[in-house]
Amino acid sequence: MSHDPWVWVAAFLTLCIFSFLYKDNPFYRVAEYLLIGASLGYALPIIWDNTVIPKVIVPLQHHEYYLLIPLCLGLLYLARLFPKHAWLSRWPIAFALGTGSGIALPLSLQADIFKQIQGTMLTKAMLTPSIIPVIHVIGNIVLFVGVIATLIYFYFSVEHKRAVGGIARVGIWYIMLAFGATFGYTVMARISLLIGRFQFLLHDWLGLIK
Repeated sequence: MSHDPWVWVAAFLTLCIFSFLYKDNPFYRVAEYLLIGASLGYALPIIWDNTVIPKVIVPLQHHEYYLLIPLCLGLLYLARLFPKHAWLSRWPIAFALGTGSGIALPLSLQADIFKQIQGTMLTKAMLTPSIIPVIHVIGNIVLFVGVIATLIYFYFSVEHKRAVGGIARVGIWYIMLAFGATFGYTVMARISLLIGRFQFLLHDWLGLIK
């Protein structure tokens, strides 16, 4: 078994988290609150050193006083702590949502729409078996059909009957396959974390495996 006290602390906290599999209990809550507190304690000095000092304090020392505007907006978030003045926090929230939407919209169009259209177009090179393997051509055709069928499924201006309904049902299959693949990837990632914790307990803590 390990003689490192920090390994024992980590093992104890890991078992506290696993205890939630039985039911909610004080051990799980202690580990949960400790994780949140440690995360905040770790993040705050990083934000101070990497954001506040180089982007606020240092520029203000160089007489860049226009930064007082975003600084005041940021300080208005603290108005949430005072019920009578909590409405002031709506100003920075509205500003953040507005600027965030304005920045995210063209990026989303570029990444989710234009790139998707580009990826589903069959070029001459893709249709030449001597240059591109046939399996790639088949894959592009399947991708193209899936994009068209999915878009038709979400096109509600026409009633989904006859040919449109059949194509929409194909789109449903593509959507379900995408959801299944995403869920499988998520489960696989969680299982990987679980294996890592068991490996820590059995190897680093108990020394039962090598």
